[in-house]
Amino acid sequence: MLPLTVAAGQYASSSLTGPSLVSVCALVFTVASFWWINARQGRLETWEPHSFAAIVHPSLACLRLPLVLHNTGAKPIVVQDLLLTFPNEPASHLPLLWKSSPSRLEPGPDEELKLPAGFAVAGREAKQLFIEFEAPFSGFAAEPRNYKVEIRAKVGHRKGWRPLLTFTLRAANIVDPDRYTVYSNAPVELTKEDQQKADAAILELLEEQDTDASARNQTDRQDPSDDEGNAGRDL
Repeated sequence: MLPLTVAAGQYASSSLTGPSLVSVCALVFTVASFWWINARQGRLETWEPHSFAAIVHPSLACLRLPLVLHNTGAKPIVVQDLLLTFPNEPASHLPLLWKSSPSRLEPGPDEELKLPAGFAVAGREAKQLFIEFEAPFSGFAAEPRNYKVEIRAKVGHRKGWRPLLTFTLRAANIVDPDRYTVYSNAPVELTKEDQQKADAAILELLEEQDTDASARNQTDRQDPSDDEGNAGRDL
């Protein structure tokens, strides 16, 4: 009888293991899903701007960038401060500080300027902002070349400055550094000479198409008489 009792106990124990395991897995899945949907701390991400506004004096450098900040997690992220640096430049290139949050990219007398203030990016949402960075005697001379630029951020759930975005600032597009205006930061930008060549190529193509169309029309006008002559001979 003893072996039968032991076997029955083992069978009962194994029969309870399956439902218990399913229940535990379901509980773990529920808790993990709740954490992922409602409590997961994500990261803040942004992308290279395709345009910028700039004015550069020996005593002042000011850059305005359009940024889209995206929170990948469920919990809100509080942005406390922003900073723009030149990682590959000498130490004489001072960082540009967050000066204001204007209402648009193009500077103008009727725009609305807001002083720097912390803001929150809700979970799994994106926020579009125009951020203006400025520093007196920064060392940024806007030479006609590319600059490696890094934006750093201070966020509420981390300590210290954190890298947010590294991108190429195409300062060669700044043709009038004394005028605060908008420039393109697109990776490919046609020069005036390239644009003239492209326009000339398009005109040449259109002329060829017009010539071909005229030749086809002249051929079409000749074909009916030939067809009528051929039809008469066939009859």
